[in-house]
Amino acid sequence: MIEEGSKSSKSMVEKRQLFMEMRAQNFDVIRLSTYRTACKLRFVQKRCNLHLVDVWNMIEAFRDNGLSTLDHNAEINVSRLETILSSIFYQLNKRLPTTHQINVEQSIGLLLNFIVATYDSEGHGKLTVFAMKAMLATMCGGKILDKLRYIFSQISDSNGVMVYAKFDQFLREVLKLPTAVFEGPSFGYTEHSVRTCFPQQKKILLNTFLDVLMADPPPQYLVWLPLMHRLANVENVFHPVECSYCRSESMMGFRYRCQQCHGYQLCQSCFWRGHASGPHSNQHQMKEHSSWKSPAKKLSHAISKSLGCMPIGEPPHPVFPEAAERPQDLAHTTQLRPVANNMNDTVLISSGTPTPSKSSTLESPSRLDEEHRLIARYAARLAAEASNSTQRQLIAELENKNREILQEIQRLRLEHEQASQPTPEKAQQNPTLLAELRLLRHRKDELERRMSALQESRRELMVQLEGLMRLLKDEEQKQASQTGSSPHSSPSHSASCTMPMPIRSTSAGSTPTHTPQDCLAGVGDDVLDAFSQGVPRNLRNDLLVAADSITNTMSSLVKELHSVDDGLEDEEENMRNGREKVSSLKHPGKRQSTPSF
Repeated sequence: MIEEGSKSSKSMVEKRQLFMEMRAQNFDVIRLSTYRTACKLRFVQKRCNLHLVDVWNMIEAFRDNGLSTLDHNAEINVSRLETILSSIFYQLNKRLPTTHQINVEQSIGLLLNFIVATYDSEGHGKLTVFAMKAMLATMCGGKILDKLRYIFSQISDSNGVMVYAKFDQFLREVLKLPTAVFEGPSFGYTEHSVRTCFPQQKKILLNTFLDVLMADPPPQYLVWLPLMHRLANVENVFHPVECSYCRSESMMGFRYRCQQCHGYQLCQSCFWRGHASGPHSNQHQMKEHSSWKSPAKKLSHAISKSLGCMPIGEPPHPVFPEAAERPQDLAHTTQLRPVANNMNDTVLISSGTPTPSKSSTLESPSRLDEEHRLIARYAARLAAEASNSTQRQLIAELENKNREILQEIQRLRLEHEQASQPTPEKAQQNPTLLAELRLLRHRKDELERRMSALQESRRELMVQLEGLMRLLKDEEQKQASQTGSSPHSSPSHSASCTMPMPIRSTSAGSTPTHTPQDCLAGVGDDVLDAFSQGVPRNLRNDLLVAADSITNTMSSLVKELHSVDDGLEDEEENMRNGREKVSSLKHPGKRQSTPSF
């Protein structure tokens, strides 16, 4: 009992898994029911890996599992449905490269639960063959033209004319898909659905059927079907245009341009959610673009169109012959039972020669060889389509990576330009600090000029001191020689002989004289005392003391200059810290470069 309970609970979880994942995508914020329904069914298609299987693969799987011999109203149980799905996905894995293999068991489980929840809500455990064919043909990948051709073959008679009752049955089954994704109120089946699609009572052939369902706009009840295919085609389309609402510099998917507001364009996310800004309103008519054309291409296209170099309107689909094509009978390749001669589950082969009946095929060896060649050609086409799909997928991945790299390069370029361009805010962050910095620079310049002048004065003083030293030395030698020759010389005569030669004063505009006091003006008190004393002194020591005094004065001046430089550096550091704080307050999380003054 415990094991049965755990299995049932696990089964319930698996049934709800796909719907829980779909709710997590938050598709309900899309305001338009058509886009909301198409997005939900596209999500189911991709989650179950049905987008990798086209309608030709479905036809092959139906034939291989013997569904071609069954009536549309025949019922199959869930176990046989699981067998059919297993055949579809295992054959898909054989066509895919090893690097792109899918989880077959998970895909089978998700799709089986979705089909049962859609077509067996009452829990009978059975569903009709037509319901399964209609669902898988609608939800598989491939071109919408191939899907509609196959669907028409299921709802038409042997003469190629659509049967209204079968089309009504098709609508009943296919409109259960929007109901399964909770969009039944918008696209639920009604008794008037057939008359809405084909209002006039007339004979509907293949081309008319395709014209109606592929028109712009298509019938209201099936408007989500072509939109789902357009969504698949524009998932990797890049538009280098800025969204007028969210300001995103590029768009992926659809692009919407307002027909009233000039230059107003929205990305698909903003348009689906009903966002608008400025004079634009949600009531304005919008044009949907599924590709990007440069202005040069638009101009050349307009010129070619105006000159008649290209057709103005192209048909939405190729025109097919009105007579119904006879199906190619491939029954002998898989089974020996006869196959009903109808248009069910057939591969349409464009051949000009009519296909013979089964009896003539079995009797003629040349016909057997021709059919084998056709089968080989079809198998080669399937292999080529598989390889092409792989290449397209790789190309799409590389294009996505290239777009990401280009967006990153553009972002880095913009950041570099913003950082390199000075702004008025940077220059006007703190005028008080700027004024103090200018005063400090002015004071530093004055001190540097004063120091240069003092250094020049010191050099001149040293030159004068050296001259005085030479004079003193010569005078002492003269005094020594005179003392030895005439010891009775008078002191006044000696004092008059010690008068130094005139030297240039450091004062600006002063005129040199022959007096020692004038010659030593601005030198120092020690030197002046040495020349003003009447008694001879040791003038060498006095001059050395004066030189030391000058050197000490210069050292104190140098220290003062160093202290001013240190204060200037501290003020500059405070200035930088202040600018960084202001920048961090204005732009949190972003570090700006500090302007240099």
